[in-house]
Amino acid sequence: MSSNPAPSPREPQETAQAAREVIELLEVLWEHGRDMVSPTPVSASQLRVLYSLDREEGISLRTLGDLLGSAPPSVSRMCDRLEALGFVQRLPSPVSRRQLELHLTAHGKAYLRDLREQREKALLAVIAGMSPAGRKALLRGLTGFHEALEGAGPAGSSHPGAPLKDVSSA
Repeated sequence: MSSNPAPSPREPQETAQAAREVIELLEVLWEHGRDMVSPTPVSASQLRVLYSLDREEGISLRTLGDLLGSAPPSVSRMCDRLEALGFVQRLPSPVSRRQLELHLTAHGKAYLRDLREQREKALLAVIAGMSPAGRKALLRGLTGFHEALEGAGPAGSSHPGAPLKDVSSA
């Protein structure tokens, strides 16, 4: 006989609600941290563009639009803004004269690096206050979430995540 009780029928709903609450708290934490990283305001949509270009350097506007699930004119306007900020550059494709490739500039890469460092510091401060068992449970849960998202197909492939590292010893 198993010592684990049967899961509650409301467990998925409760889990989703807890995840939503954590995401909202992270958004507040990120918004506060962004002020420390750079005075340049970048919207959440523009940040998704930067993450996408960081993962898939040299993609076309069409491919970027497919990754983001956005219409080409919207993607083009976002890239215009990011180009004006000095984060993105459009270069001719070596494969086709009619296509342009999107690349992060050194400034764009530095912005992402600084943003990620700031976010990691904020997360480490919170994680340090957790018990070792809590950190292991968090890692297990986040790893399972990441795996489920990766298996979700095209919609799951446009997230900015990378494989999760073991944070249980942090």
